[in-house]
Amino acid sequence: MSEIKVRIGQQSAIKVKSTTTGVAGGSLSGLSDTDVSAVTNGSVLVYDANTDQWVATNTLTPGNSKNLDINGGSF
Repeated sequence: MSEIKVRIGQQSAIKVKSTTTGVAGGSLSGLSDTDVSAVTNGSVLVYDANTDQWVATNTLTPGNSKNLDINGGSF
């Protein structure tokens, strides 16, 4: 893998080297905090605080409340 070069001030020097650990590539199913057992086309990952996991779902607001607030930030 190539090195990332950063120039700070007047000196050219390598400040950050890219490194890899483990096997290149991977999948979401390999993550310990991600449940993709029910993944289907169009699924998104939604965090479930009860299980401390990201869950693949097609329903953004599970349960009875059906409330969803989306904050897109300030521009």
